[in-house]
Formats: sequence, structure tokens, C-alpha cells
Amino acid sequence: MNAPTEINAAALKHSATEKHTPMMVQYLRIKADYPTMLVFYRMGDFYELFFDDAEKAARILGITLTARGASGGNPVKMAGVPFHSLDGYLAKLVKLGESCAICEQIGDPALSKGPVERKVVRVVTPGTLTDSDLLPEKAERPLLALYLINQRKTVTAGLAWLSLASGALRLMEFSGEQRAVELRLSHELERIAPAEILRADGADLFEASPIAHTQRVPEWHFDVIKGHQALLEQLSVATLTGFGADGLGAAFGAAGALLRYAQSTQGRGLQHVRSLTCELENEFIGLDAATRRNLELTETIRGQESPTLFSLLDGCRTAMGSRLLRHWLHHARRDQAVARSRHEAIEALAQADACGGLSATLAQVPDIERITTRIALLSARPRDLASLRDGLKQLPALRQQVARCFIPGDSCLLHEIHDDLATPEACLDLVTRAIMEEPSAMVRDGGVFARGFDAELDELRALSENAGQFLVDLETRERARTGIANLRVEYNKVHGFYIEVTNGQADKVPDDYRRRQTLKNCERYITPELKAFEDKALSAQDRALAREKMLYDQLLAELAPHIGCLQTIARGLAQIDTLVALASHALKNNWCAPQLVSEPCLTIVEGRHPVVENQIERFIANDCRLSNDRRLLLITGPNMGGKSTFMRQVALITLLAYIGSYVPATQATIGPIDRIFTRIGASDDLANGRSTFMVEMTESAAILNGATEHSLVLMDEVGRGTSTFDGLALAWAIARHLIESSRSFTLFATHYFELTQLPETHPSAVNVHLSAVEHKDSIVFLHAVQEGPASQSYGLQVAQLAGVPPAVIKAARKHLARLEAQALDTTPQLDLFAAPAEEVEEAAPEAYAPADDGLRDALAAIDPDALTPREALERLYELKRLAA
Repeated sequence: MNAPTEINAAALKHSATEKHTPMMVQYLRIKADYPTMLVFYRMGDFYELFFDDAEKAARILGITLTARGASGGNPVKMAGVPFHSLDGYLAKLVKLGESCAICEQIGDPALSKGPVERKVVRVVTPGTLTDSDLLPEKAERPLLALYLINQRKTVTAGLAWLSLASGALRLMEFSGEQRAVELRLSHELERIAPAEILRADGADLFEASPIAHTQRVPEWHFDVIKGHQALLEQLSVATLTGFGADGLGAAFGAAGALLRYAQSTQGRGLQHVRSLTCELENEFIGLDAATRRNLELTETIRGQESPTLFSLLDGCRTAMGSRLLRHWLHHARRDQAVARSRHEAIEALAQADACGGLSATLAQVPDIERITTRIALLSARPRDLASLRDGLKQLPALRQQVARCFIPGDSCLLHEIHDDLATPEACLDLVTRAIMEEPSAMVRDGGVFARGFDAELDELRALSENAGQFLVDLETRERARTGIANLRVEYNKVHGFYIEVTNGQADKVPDDYRRRQTLKNCERYITPELKAFEDKALSAQDRALAREKMLYDQLLAELAPHIGCLQTIARGLAQIDTLVALASHALKNNWCAPQLVSEPCLTIVEGRHPVVENQIERFIANDCRLSNDRRLLLITGPNMGGKSTFMRQVALITLLAYIGSYVPATQATIGPIDRIFTRIGASDDLANGRSTFMVEMTESAAILNGATEHSLVLMDEVGRGTSTFDGLALAWAIARHLIESSRSFTLFATHYFELTQLPETHPSAVNVHLSAVEHKDSIVFLHAVQEGPASQSYGLQVAQLAGVPPAVIKAARKHLARLEAQALDTTPQLDLFAAPAEEVEEAAPEAYAPADDGLRDALAAIDPDALTPREALERLYELKRLAA
């Protein structure tokens, strides 16, 4: 948020001593409570911003900046937006990370002697959005609080995050050395993707490149004991044992700050936050930031929304289902039982041929999850309730369709969903009786409640609606009584109701007529009867609007007890929608049910890349086989041959299997997986001073330090960002470490053909290659994975396909022939990171040719400490002679 501005600070400082208008005194008092936010101050039909807030808003929103009058001796800079256009401007500001305080008129202008009473009724920040106009429909925007406790050499990180739009509250806590905690923290923040992060004032750990807008709050907000108490009160429980939260510390402090901040922005309690989830380190398959980016789960490498795995699978008919699918893709559970239950549900849906009917019914269901949140926060609009009513009416049909897919009494996921979709009869009856079929957009406009719901409201509406007929009848009677044929009874907003008589008929006006207005050609009158009706009719509309507002507040209060039930329904709807989308896609694209087993293996028969196969006409399917004695595939082949696609498809098939989806293959058997790592592609990070090679090595280091025997590792062309020998040595050492130490399932693509000798010394490594056929000077890629190493890289042919000028290709061919004809240069490459000779020999004895025996014996016979200077010189000449 923006820091307190100089003008506002100066105005606040001198407001007590300098002359300000009463309205400006009121504004400055309110602004003092929200110094870092843009304050939208309601004045009539506009929201105004003042001083530096006005300058900033004018610059960001492109609205007009003006200056009117003076307050405290300074011109008052102003910028404003119409009240009915506020949400559009808020959306733009929040997207840019700004926070806004909405200050409304709450007093009656007619009764106010000074400025109308105003107060901030709503605070809008990036992480506390609930309005459908401000939120992305298919993604969550959680608010996260981070609290770090530094104790000697150990750092404990406590995270608490809340999706205010759904009411989902989660905690996590982990400890370790500072570097390890920072690395883990960056991975968790990438996974959670918060819209706003709360930190304590003065916290200086983990300040590098935050991924979201950071808001500083007082450190005492993170008090662990008070945070624990706040959770107990929020969840209305006596202990957190049932939520698995025993023994936490820093996470409680983060939760306390989170709840305090969320409640202050909404101006009320969080009725819809009724449960707590404690996430454990071993709960999900680990995906670091590089892996999420390289696999293009929900965003392409170029930052676009499609084509991605999410955009491919998202056939969901509700926003709730789309959000759950996105969550599953980023939170694949390690527990195979969870995935198996989803596989079984997809199989049942497919066998019952229920996808079409369920999909059509789900299309008529609104976003019940977010409507429920707005009911809890008392911000639901009339059309939200109408949508809720229409959505709840679809539940019986949905339950009936789901019931066809399982045998009654079976304990399965579809049975749980069926139970979750029970119709809340009392809630549905209340909303059906209360809300019109098509209510107005806002309560202030009236026309919300159905006829028959409230007798007093119906009576007030009748008075207002029957005014026209009364005036017609009155005009007819008055013409008959007075004999004035052209007498008219009319109404305008300035003078109300009146009887108009032309000047030529003025002598016929009865004594009970009282003059209201004189015009050039006529006179306007009022009678006691018309005056009584005017008072009744004009007040009826205002009273009807006030009655509707009161009834609406009462209706939201009556719906509060149903919040828990509505959240259960929303959960069931999201699950069935996601499962139907996955089942439909699997049937359409001939995907198979994967088998998850406890033995370490990864066997894929005729696997395909789920996204690429939809982008091209014919996709070549390939097998992949990894097991306990076959842990590393050394992949060689030409550029453009399909190595990266093959590697990514193996990772995506593994991930799809664990989120509970069918997979693009003929058959797939997959063992336990704890993490998926990728080192694919290369780009520099100039903003943080990291070269392409440094980025490559940083990602490689994260893999070598984090991979286990249950991890899946993809390494693509490691070492290409430096000199040939350095790169080859690093690639060889990294591959050997993955085989011997990590023992991960690894797909290792390389153009260093020297590495193809690795399987000779390490039996668990196997050579495979992507095949290609050379025809004259061109190349045809077959994209088929075959056993054994490739014969060459076809680099010149690929360069030719890319459009490199023929002259350059010709010169390259000549130089290549010359290089192949010559022996390798025997001049050793100087290595900045060279280890002592005995370490190098011990690490890789097979990589070096044996030295001359005579020279080696002579060196071994020398004792440097026992030599005189003359003897040393003689030994040096002798060594030179032996080396010649």
C-alpha cells in the first residue's frame, strides 16, 4: 500500500490548529484511520478523493483532477467517480495492488445540522475480495499471513491463509536452517499463490522478490497465544485437536493476524469461516516454481492462460468446479487412496453414461460457494438470492442422476457427493417465498420481495401503484362538480400534485381550491382531498423502500443458520462438476484408468502429451518404462526430435494419475511419487543478477538437494550454458549423483554423446533416443522413442529448417568436416573450479587417459621437503626431459 502522503500527513498534523471546513475536518479524521489506503468519500452521487489520494487516483484511473476552494490554507485537490461506477474502478485499483476504504453517508441529510455522518463501511484489499465483479471467476485470491520465529540457528515459519470468498482457512508450519526454510517458503508461496501477504512490522527475513502485495501490520497482531484463542473463538470449539493443530506455534500467530485483518476489512465477523485444515509437508506431491512453469499447468511459459493443462481439462459447467480443478492440479495428493476413489467415480460416471445429463443440469447452477460467502458477510445482492433459489431447485435432479451411478449402501466418493447434495427445504422455501422471480439489481431500487411475503409492504405498494387511477377518478369528479371541461389533475417533482385551470375558467373555481402556482395562461390549485392523498402517496414509496431494506436485512439474518449446509452443497457440486469434466474429457480422447501401486515403478504404454495431442493432427505415442533396476533414461536425439515433449508428457501423465484423472495412454502403472522436478529450457534473470547458466545451476542444485528415491526428475540438456568440457563434466557428475545418491526416476536428455557410455558403468541407466531419418541434406523427425543412443544430433539440418542462410550452413559443413578429421586438441582447458588431482582421479578415473609410466614413477620418487635447491632444479630438468 502507498505510504502516508506528505500533504495528508501535513493536513492531519495541523488539523487541530489550522482552519478547516467542518466537512474537511470529518474527512481528515477518517483518513487518519486509513493513512495508507485510498479513501473514497461519499458526497451525493459521487465518491470523492482528496489531496494526494486524488492525485494518485487521477493518475492511475485516468480521471479528472480538480482543485476547489481551500482548507487549512491549501487548495483542496479533488477527483471523483460516480457511485454507480465504483466497482469498475475498484477492480482496476485492486489489480494494481492498491487498497481502498469506502466511506458512506450513514446519517440523514435532512436531520444533520453539520456534515452528514459518515463512516468507512468496507475496505477492499487484494486479498479480501468477495464481490463477483472484482474476483476472477475460476481462481482463488487468498489472503496469507506469514510469521517467522528466529531461534539461534533454527527458523520456524508459520503460514495461515484464507480464501475469503469460500471461507477455506488453512495452516502450515515448518522449521529448519534459514536457507532451507527460505527455499521451502518460496515453493509454498508459489503453490498457494496469495493475492496479499501480511507481515509483521520490522520482519526482515525472506524479503527477496515477494510474489504478491505485502501489507505490514503491528507485530503484536502475531501473538501466538492470542492467535490460538482467536481460532478457538472463530471455530466455536474448546480445542483444536480435532483439526490436527496440536503443537503449532508460529502458525497460530499468523492465524491471529490473518483473522484480525480479515474481520477489520469486512467490518463484521466471518460467519462462513467454520473449519480449519492443517496441511502437512508430506501431504502433496512437491512441485517447485520451475516445475509448475515448465509443465504449463495453469499458465503457459509465455504467461498466457491457454493452451495449458487446466484450459484443456476445464469442461466444468460451474465456476466452483473450475476452481476445484485448478486446486487439484496444484495440490496432487500423495495418498494413492484419494486418487483411486476419483478414478472409481470417473469409471462409474462413464459406465452409467451420466456425463451428458449431469453437465446439462450443472449448467443451471450458480456459484453457490461465493453467494454463501456474501450472505455471511451481509453483502449478497437480490439477484444473488434469486440465483441461489434457482440453483437449489436443481438439486433433486442432480441427486437422482448421481444415484444412478452407484449401488445404494456402497461407501464411495459418489455416495458422499450424493449425500452432500440434499436439498435444504427450509432455506429453499424461505428464498422462494421472499424473492421476486426477477428482482431488481439493488435493494435501494425496490422491487425485491414477492407479493404476499409481507402484508405491510403489499399495502404500501398498492398505495403507490394505484395513484394513477385515483387521479383519473378525481379529475372526472372535479370536472363534473365545477363544470370546467378542460380541468386537469397532474403531478411534477417540484410542486407535487395539483389541479390546473386555465385563466378563462378561473371564475368557476370553487372556494375550497387553494392556489399553489400561477403561470401565464393558467392557475394551479390544491384541495384538502388532493393534499391528503399527496401526503399518503408520496410517503408510501419511500416507506416501501425503507420496508424492503429492513426486510432484506432480516432475510439475510434468517439465512445465516443455513450457511454451513450451503457450503456442504457447494463442495458437493464442485466435486461432481470436476469429476464429470474429467470423465467427459477421458471418454472423448480415449484416456485410460491408471493403476497406482505400492512398488516403485513408472510404466506407460503408448503415452501421449495431453495438450500437444490436441494441437496437432497426428501425435506419435511412446512408451516409458522405469523400475527399481532401470532408474535413469539417458535420452539423446536431434533438436526438434521431441525429447522435451516426451519428458513433459511422462510428468503430466504421472501428475494426472495422482489428481484422480484418467491419463492419455493405453496403459499406465505408477508407483509412489513424492516430488516432481524439472530442469527444462533456459533463460536469464537479469533483474536478480543471474545469468542463464546460473539459473540452470540453481535449479539443478535444488533438484540434487531435494530429490529422493520416490521423486520423478526431468533434466533437459544440463551444462549447455558453459564451455563444452565444463558442461560435459557437470552433466556427467549430475547424472551419476541422481543414479547413485538420489536414486530418483530420471529422464535425462543430453547432446553430450560422451554420456551415452554411462550405462556401461551404471546398469540402472539406459540409453534411449528419439529417431530421425536423414534424406540428402534434410531431416525427417519420426518422434518415436527407441532403445539405444542416437547416432548424431543433426544440428546443421535443424539450423537449415530454421532458415539459417545457405552460405552459413555450407561454411558450417566444411568446418564440421575439418573438426571431425582432426584429433581433439590436447591443450587442457583451464578450470576455475579444478579440484586437486587425486580428488579428480578418485571422482572420475575413467574420464582421463593414464599418464606416462616413467614420468609418473619419477614424480612419485620425489620428496620435495628433502631436496636442496640444486637437487630440485636437477629433478625439474629430468621431469622436462621425460615429458618431452
